[in-house]
Formats: sequence, structure tokens, C-alpha cells
Amino acid sequence: MIRICCILCFLTTSIYAQVTTISGYVREQGSLEKLPGVVVSVEGYSQHTVSNTYGFYSLSLPRDKNYTILFSSVGYQKIEKRVDLKIETFLSVELPTNVTHLDEVTIKDRKLTEPGVTRLPIQQIKLIPALLGEKDVIKALQLLPGVQKATEGFTALYVRGGGPDQNLILLDEAPVYNANHLFGLFSTFNGDAIGNVSFWKGGFPARYGGRLSSVIDLKMKEGNKEKFHGEGGIGLLSSRLTVEGPISKGKSSYLISARRSYFDLISKPFMQKNTATLYNFFDINAKSNVELSSKDNLYFSGYFGHDKLVNNEESINSASIVQTKSKLIWGNATGTLRWNHQLNTKLFANTTLFFTNFNFDLTEDFHRRRDSISTGMSTSFRSSLQDWGFKTDFDYYPNNFHTIKSGFQFIRHRFKPRIYAFEDLSQKSSEENTEKYVSTEYSIYVEDAFKISNQFDFNGGIRLTGLKSDGKNYLFFEPRLTLNYLLAEKWSISASYSRGNQFIHLLSNTGIGLSTDLWVPTTRQTPPQQADQITAGISRKFPKNGLVFTVESFRKWLRNIIAYREGASFLAISDGVQELKWKDNVTNGKGWAYGTEFLLQKNTGKLTGWIGYTLSWTIHQFDDLNNGKRFFPRYDRRHDISIVGSYKISEKVRLSANWLYATGNSISAPLSYSFINYDFSANPTGGVINTIDYLGSRNSFRAEAYHRLDLSVQLLKKKRWGERSWEFGLYNAYSRKNPFYYYLKTRNDFAEKGQRTELVKKSLFPVIPSITYNFKF
Repeated sequence: MIRICCILCFLTTSIYAQVTTISGYVREQGSLEKLPGVVVSVEGYSQHTVSNTYGFYSLSLPRDKNYTILFSSVGYQKIEKRVDLKIETFLSVELPTNVTHLDEVTIKDRKLTEPGVTRLPIQQIKLIPALLGEKDVIKALQLLPGVQKATEGFTALYVRGGGPDQNLILLDEAPVYNANHLFGLFSTFNGDAIGNVSFWKGGFPARYGGRLSSVIDLKMKEGNKEKFHGEGGIGLLSSRLTVEGPISKGKSSYLISARRSYFDLISKPFMQKNTATLYNFFDINAKSNVELSSKDNLYFSGYFGHDKLVNNEESINSASIVQTKSKLIWGNATGTLRWNHQLNTKLFANTTLFFTNFNFDLTEDFHRRRDSISTGMSTSFRSSLQDWGFKTDFDYYPNNFHTIKSGFQFIRHRFKPRIYAFEDLSQKSSEENTEKYVSTEYSIYVEDAFKISNQFDFNGGIRLTGLKSDGKNYLFFEPRLTLNYLLAEKWSISASYSRGNQFIHLLSNTGIGLSTDLWVPTTRQTPPQQADQITAGISRKFPKNGLVFTVESFRKWLRNIIAYREGASFLAISDGVQELKWKDNVTNGKGWAYGTEFLLQKNTGKLTGWIGYTLSWTIHQFDDLNNGKRFFPRYDRRHDISIVGSYKISEKVRLSANWLYATGNSISAPLSYSFINYDFSANPTGGVINTIDYLGSRNSFRAEAYHRLDLSVQLLKKKRWGERSWEFGLYNAYSRKNPFYYYLKTRNDFAEKGQRTELVKKSLFPVIPSITYNFKF
């Protein structure tokens, strides 16, 4: 066996000793931003490659010949470059945008190089109708098969039976832990600042780890190196502005993007004099980059987002003045310093230092002033998660049939899951109780995208990941494998297997992704979450109609998922500030998820879009919940349909629409109640004072089906200074009353049987119109 391997190595070395490697960067003409996913091919040859995440490509060809190199990407003009490999080994190019083909931009799966990845171009996201006109990356992902949304309006993602904590969200390689504004109605990602989005829900490459269900990899725009440019929009409840331009023309650039809501400014004039409830959010994205040399690039990027909800009340009477104030604040901050370096024509390196912080702060103040005597108290509940990380990744191109990626990563997590403070202002005393955990996570990986033949390619890899937390060490081996086989010119089949481990958990009171859902670490009582997933699919292309039809089935096994024990709450306060261990309030369980997804895409023409359908099951089992019996979690939905379309009437008018349907959530709704106390003296009419609701088995009630139609029309016009557009939208166009929650309500109906109790549905959003003015200059 050793002798055979030596012979193969000798033959490979001999063959590739006769080749020369040409490499370089692909950039966008006019801005010089690097372009990922550009196909680089050779006229007259079947060999090709694709530029990586940072726009770098490498192609090996027989030496002593002249070649015509072709560069092509959706939304850009194809260009040709004639090269003489006797003298040229480095070639960077600039692709001009192709405005006449922007309607062909679509979700595209590049199976030859990155199996399982779905790319969502920002141009496509901006065409999708959205709540209040706010274009949202996360909302767009909810329209894909296999992705369930939490409930009406919220941005939490449930991918193939996984929870919202099982999604790895990266912004310029820094993890983001709570990607929500306005209690989840909007995500934190301003589309004007995002360059591209890659989304995995299966077939995870070995370079990604730490989550079980999906990867959302967002890259911010680099900034225009050639000229000053800006864009923005003014909506009913928020506005945004993005500016970018060169620092040193052709060598360095900057980008600054800001967005702010003005709910507080609009609502304040309508508030009562002694009562005010004010809310606002803002976010800022910034990035700069500098080309140190033809082989070195340095990037710095950051994000800061902040939500604030304040409620003030004042009550005045003859005896006293009572003031109460509650404040809820949460936010994210990330920072990334990244260095790209081309070591040689075949080897590319990216080194990243990143920081991320999520914090949550709830405070309540009570003051009473009576006869010049002041009394009061203040309570606060805080929680935070902070990461410092370092990683290095290598892309190695030994030949045109292999792309080998490897690297390592180190992350230090600092958790403060519960900081409770109490202050008695009259007694001038205070107490505080803090929980703090520090853990270190590390990993190393290698993966190989190998094209065995023109019909068969695979991406195989291994990831070794470890954790030191709560005085215990963990070490796991994670194999990854994806296979693709071209059955015929238009048919292909694929299969994948992946194993993952996750070292953080999300404790949720509501299951709808509020900012009060808090992050906790791996401990001896809460071991790492684990999952195995297998997928198999088949795809068919219809070139004449621009259609692609894909069917994919999956099965997932989940272990060590956590949930609250019955009746427990993370925000529970015992007596004063005595120590309350959250670990005593949770329990561990397991889960299963399986289903089949169908996707029909139309990629070209005036009408573009897709139809997606998912049939799936998600099941959980905990020894301490539901008497140990299996149950459906809240986000289990049997059927899910999404229809997304955009029609280009002319260069000035475009119509867009999406329609959604989903089986209702599984919830624990009150089925009946029992009387525990009558107090006729307090209530002469004989009403019931106290009751206890009976919920039945866990999540045994299925809510009404969810469905909604969204419409929008965009009116575009070119001006001397740039472009402007008006967008008019209707969210929930036929005003469907979708369930938000259920409760029992008692009605007095003496004409019939006296008192009657019924289960009542509470809805959140009726039809909501929006108007947005967008501009570019």
C-alpha cells in the first residue's frame, strides 16, 4: 500500500511539474470590491475554478502556452483575458456590472465548490415585500424551505427542527448572538451595509462549527475605492443612510452605515402628561480596508446596535407623589480585524481577530414623596455574553481538482447570565448577586473539495473541537461529508452527513425570540448539545424556461437540548437577592427532526422567484417534562408553503409579492379551569375570584394555520445626481388575523346558560401599509 502511494505521489508531482499556476483577485469595476463566487474558466478546456470568499482564485494550466481566461458571474458582464503563461502568473481583473441582467440574480447553489450553500444576493432581498418596508436578511431566509419562523412578525429562525440558538450568525466573521430589533420584529442587519449572504442548512463544511442547525455568513461591503457614493431611505418609522468612498484612491476605502427608528419621536406628542412609553433603536456599521501590497489586504469592521424601551408614570394626589420608571435596554457590539495574505500562487491565508458582546439590562425604580419624606427602591436584572476570538484559515489549490481548506480557531467566552441588584433608597442599603462563567473553545479543521470526474465531486472534512468549562474538559471529533453526482446534463443527486457540537445554550421563556431569552454556558448540569444530520436530494434544470427543481430530504438527531423545568423561570426572584441558580431550573432532553423540502426556482426573465414547500416533523423528549412522554415543540409545523415572485413591468416599475402558509404552532393552551375560591362579599354578583387553568399534556393544542399575503410596487427613476425610488407596500394585504397567543375568557350570557367560557385568539398585525423613499447618489 505504501509503495502504491509513493508511485501516485511521484506521478502527480511529475505531471504538475509541467504546469504553471495563474492566480489573482476578481473585483467589481467602479468600486474595486472583491467578488466571491466568480467562475474562472479557460476557453477550449473543461477545467475551471471559483473565486473564494475574498475574491482570490488560483488556476493551474500546462506551461508554455497562450490561453484565453474567462471570468463570469451573475449580474456582471463576462470578460476575457488573453494570457501568456511563459511570463504571466498573476492576473487581477475588474468585472463591470450588467444592469440589463440584474433581473436574473437569484438564489444560486454552487455545488461544484461549496456543497449545500445557498446565496441570497442583496438585490434579491430588496425586492421582497417586508413589514413597514424594512428590507430584512433574516425575513428573507424565513421564506426558504426548511426554515420556520417563530410567530407573527418575529425574526427568530428554526432551521430543520433546531432552535434559534442553533444558528451560527457571522458578521464579517464575528458571531452575533441576538440579531433582533423591536423585540424581534426587525433584524439588526441593515441591507445597505451587507455585500453578500451565504446560508447553510445542511452539508456543513468543516470550517464552520459551534452550532447545530445552520450557518448565516454575512459579509459587509468593503467600501468604494474609486469614488464617493451613498444610498439611503426614509420610511414611516425609521430612516437609514450609507456613505462610502476612497481614503486613498484605488488603495483604501471606508464605509459607514447608520439606521435609526423614530417611534419615540412620533408617539411622544400623543402621550399623556404623566405617562410616557418610548421606544427607539439604532445601529451603526463601519468598515475600512487598505491594500498593503498586491498580496496583502487589511480590513477593520465594526457593528453597534442598541434598543431602548422606557416607561415613566407619575401619580399625584393630595398626600403624595409616586413615580415609577422601568427601562429595558439590549444591544450588540462586534469588531473584526482581518488580514488577507497570498503566500504564493497556490496558497492563500486569512487571519482574523474578533470581538463580540451582547448585553441585556432591565431596571425598575419606584419613588414616593410624602410630606418631604422620600422613600423608594430600585431593582435591576442584567445579563451579558462576551467573546474574544482568534482564527486563521488557509486555502490551498494543489491543482484544478482540489481545493483544500484548513485552519484553527480559539474563542474565550465570558458569561454573566444573571446579575440581580436591589437598592433600598430609604434605608440606603443595597445588595447584589452575580453569576459569572468563563470558558474557552478551540478547534482545528481540514476539508477537501475534490472533483473526481466531470460527473462526481465531494467535499469531505474533519473538525476537532474542544471546550474547557466549569472545571471540565470536552473533546469531540466531527466528520463532514457531501457528495454530488451528475446523472445527466440536467439531473444531479446529492447526499451529505455532518456531526456538530454546541457549547452554548439559550434559555427562553416564550419561544418567540424576545431579547429576554438569555444565553448560558455548558456546565456539568448542562452538557454540550450534539446533533447528527443526513440529507439526500435530487435536482433537475430546465434551461429553456430558466427553472430549477430540487427535492431534498433530511433527518436529524438532537441530544442534550435544554428547557425550563415546569413552572421555572430565568427571571424568577426568590427572597431579596439570595442566590438563585439557573442550573437548578433547567432540564436536559433529546429530539428528532425529519422531513422533505421542495423548491422550484425561476431564475431568468421578467418574472423571477420561487415556490417552496416543506413537510416536516419535530419531536422532543425530556424525562422531567410531560411525564417523560414525547411532545411537539412550539415550532413544529407540519406543512409550510412560500411563494415569492417579482415581475419587472419596465425599467421603471417592478411588482413583488409573497404568500405564506404554515400549519399552526403546537402550544400549551388552557383547556379548562377549576374554581379555588369564591368571595361573594368582595364580588356581590357572585363572580369567581380565583381559578387555576388546566393545560393538558405539553403542547397538545394546535393553533390555527398561519397565512399572509404581502404586496409591493417599486417606482424607479434615474436623476442627474443618481437614482430615486418610491416603494409602496401592504403587509398582510387581506388582513388575516393570525394567532399570536390564546387565553380563556368568561362571558356572561344569562339569556342562554348563564356564564360561558371560551378559548380566545389574540392577533398582532392587521393589514399594515408602508411607504419608503429610497435614493442613491
